[in-house]
Amino acid sequence: MSNQPDEEIKYDPAFVVDGYQQPDEPKMYRVILHNDHYTTMEFVVAVLMKIFHKSAAEATKIMLDVHKQGKGLCGIYTCDIAMTKVAQVVKLANENGHPLKCSYEEV
Repeated sequence: MSNQPDEEIKYDPAFVVDGYQQPDEPKMYRVILHNDHYTTMEFVVAVLMKIFHKSAAEATKIMLDVHKQGKGLCGIYTCDIAMTKVAQVVKLANENGHPLKCSYEEV
């Protein structure tokens, strides 16, 4: 390797791999909050705003879905992010004495 800053990189077709495929898109997962009879609506809104970065209006809509339908969709993420979000919700709920449940499922 030379120390010339403007050294040109040349394309060499001998290094192209036949049959190259684009990597598959990662699987996506829904993160869902579940209703219970103890967690306050205000806490659910706070969780949605803090962990899922929802606006107050979006968080309130999702909280009402949780309250009325039994569950609400927080977002769709790759597996690692979905698992992290679920763990963050459970940790925050436990620290604040709430039995809020959160899960993820493949899309």
